[in-house]
Amino acid sequence: MPSKEKEPLLETKDSSKGELKRQFKAHPAVFIGTILVLVIVIIAFVFVPAFVPGVGLGSSSNLTFGTYDKTPITYIPGGYFAQIRETITRNQQNAGQDISNPYLDYQIWRGAFEQTVVHTAILQEMQLAGYTIPDEAVDREVASLPQFQDNGTFSVSKYRQLDNASRAALWRQVYDELIKERYAGDMTGLLVSSKEAPFIKAMASPERTFEMVSFSLDAYPESEIKAFAASNAALFQTVHLSKIAIKTSESEAGQVLESIRNGTTTFEEAAKNHSVDTSTAEKGGDMGIKMAFELSSEIPVAAERDAVLALTKGDFSSIIRTDAGWTFFRAEEYPSPADTSDTAVVQKIKAYIMDFERGRVEDWFIEEAGSFAMDSQARGFDTVAGERELEKKHFGPVPLNYGGNQLLPPLDTSIPELSGANMNENFWQTAFSTPLNTASKPIVIGGNVLILYPVEEKHADETNAGYIESAYSSFWLSYVMEQKISAHFITSDKLKDDFLTVYFQYFSPAY
Repeated sequence: MPSKEKEPLLETKDSSKGELKRQFKAHPAVFIGTILVLVIVIIAFVFVPAFVPGVGLGSSSNLTFGTYDKTPITYIPGGYFAQIRETITRNQQNAGQDISNPYLDYQIWRGAFEQTVVHTAILQEMQLAGYTIPDEAVDREVASLPQFQDNGTFSVSKYRQLDNASRAALWRQVYDELIKERYAGDMTGLLVSSKEAPFIKAMASPERTFEMVSFSLDAYPESEIKAFAASNAALFQTVHLSKIAIKTSESEAGQVLESIRNGTTTFEEAAKNHSVDTSTAEKGGDMGIKMAFELSSEIPVAAERDAVLALTKGDFSSIIRTDAGWTFFRAEEYPSPADTSDTAVVQKIKAYIMDFERGRVEDWFIEEAGSFAMDSQARGFDTVAGERELEKKHFGPVPLNYGGNQLLPPLDTSIPELSGANMNENFWQTAFSTPLNTASKPIVIGGNVLILYPVEEKHADETNAGYIESAYSSFWLSYVMEQKISAHFITSDKLKDDFLTVYFQYFSPAY
């Protein structure tokens, strides 16, 4: 455009200096007064933000939600924090969300806070690195903004519609965004190999479709549970004990025990008056019916535990050091073997096996699943599944998407048995190494043992694979990098996060 139409912001440094000199000579008092007002405004709204407790969002006051490396993360009307919050709010409204929902309101504020933290941290990093953007580059970027275009060219008249303060704020905003773009570009360039996109493309093919049966560990047969109980009878014998735990000292516990022995007080009264274990003290020290294994956490020394388990009805134990203090026990009944005809007893033994002998259960089902796989090869997958009343499930087509890359088709998460499989290396290796129409070896995933049966394999459409490669380079890398950068700064020791305190103090007073 002609030089006479250039706005001072977009002129060269020499012309800008000349214009300043001309204004100063023509109206020195007005010029100096304008500069002073501008300085006062900058100090008031940028360097010394006011913080007035007890005021809401509608106030012009500022709220500081924390600091990053001692730089305040402050909500200032019209500032970066406020702009991001407004943008997130608008996006939620456009998506049909009810922004009056308290939980969503919290999420909006938290999202804006975290983005402001990242914004502040990146600018600090680049400042420490000594990186700056030339004024001319910022001017060009401002001149290219859509709001200043008229038939594809920069419009001086549209630009002049902004007041000086707005122009300065806009220029600074563009400067900061250019700094952040350079930071992101440098991070991506440093960390990404040119071979990554083709590698991701290759992951899209081939795709396989599967049938599957599963064996739930929860279906461990009762006969196996009872057999384990019989061979480990000492673990599951039942005892009825009472106890008194004294916090202060072993000698005081001895005095309480002696007062019970000589009849000065009863066990029940002593428990209520002296025991620090409130859960049993209110019941006169009664611990109820326990299985032997349940005492291991309370009496960790095996010899002491065995001595307590050997007590006959009415006997007292010696004084034992426990987590609750100095404790002694009284046997209320004679020890008895576990009654495996009682369903509740069997369930308790099963819980012990699942917690402490899970490998035994997995091995049992792996053997069962292996037997199914061999039988299905001889007589057919569908036939054997039907005979054993196993539900057959179907999933796919899916590529070898280890880790659950969102660019690739995912596993069907509506199938509960596949929960966690996307991060299981053995699952993927087995799924794509098993020949078609062949039952796989057993795979343990969570609480199930799976047998996969691949029924079809095809190569991904080249157009779709090409799209994945392009999307990885143009979108995915930026997305992943943004998430990693955000997590780095949000978890940094430099961040003093007061968000919860401030938010609930000023926006959820009833919390």
